[in-house]
Amino acid sequence: MILVAGGTGTLGTVLTAGLLQRGTQVRVLTRSGTELSDDVEGVVGDVRSPDDAARAVQGARAVVSVVTGFGPVRGITTRGVDLEGNRTLFAAAREAGIEHFVLLSVHEASPDHPIELFRMKYAAEQELRASGLAWTIVRPTAYLETWVRLLCGPLVEKGKTRVFGRGQNPINFVSVRDVARVVEQALLDPEQRGQAIEVAGPENLTMNAVVETFLAETGASGSVRHVPRAAMRAGSVVLRAFNPSLAALISAALVMDTRDMRAMAAGGATYRLQDVCRALSPQGVSGAE
Repeated sequence: MILVAGGTGTLGTVLTAGLLQRGTQVRVLTRSGTELSDDVEGVVGDVRSPDDAARAVQGARAVVSVVTGFGPVRGITTRGVDLEGNRTLFAAAREAGIEHFVLLSVHEASPDHPIELFRMKYAAEQELRASGLAWTIVRPTAYLETWVRLLCGPLVEKGKTRVFGRGQNPINFVSVRDVARVVEQALLDPEQRGQAIEVAGPENLTMNAVVETFLAETGASGSVRHVPRAAMRAGSVVLRAFNPSLAALISAALVMDTRDMRAMAAGGATYRLQDVCRALSPQGVSGAE
């Protein structure tokens, strides 16, 4: 039995399906059980709750944590989920005698990165290394599917979308299908324990290129508006008091529009933007997180 914490998200859904195809028993820890298939054992709970974490890891031989608090949901933060939630899972896994813990981190995670998610992932990495658990850390770049949905979903739903900033900064994107394959291999190969594995996609792309390629590949149409950097800076400051999650998301978008976020292809990634756009129909592009 393998526990996938966060198994109903963008990566978790693909990973769970791949594990099931291998004949592996899968349990998913999720805040809502409504999206689970009949083939998956579900534990409805909060990763930040010691009791929920203990229930989820009971009887599992390995844990994969793909949870994240990165997003505009009120009450959910990267500190609360990516650091404190993972910390709770580490303790529960250690108590239950879990054989192997795979943590999904992020490429360029560091203690002084300008994006809070990267700092919280780095802190979680250090706690996992010191936990006494057998571990593997997987560090992917930005998920193609997530950003295609964020940028292009509104084009399908409303006929318009917003790009934060100029949208001209090259960023490395990787498909969750490539990341899931790396995680599966980490679970199968004991030689990958104690390793931090970088996973980068085959292309460095701008946000503008993501939108343009989606329009070309799917035949969709719509208008694109750019949010000026000055407005982003002001908005992130104003929102901190009453919606810190959204403020953090806008701050991260500003960094992604200005910081060098290119990377060399790593981990054998093969899926390109065109592949992802074709796989996500105009009806499905706005349907998942």
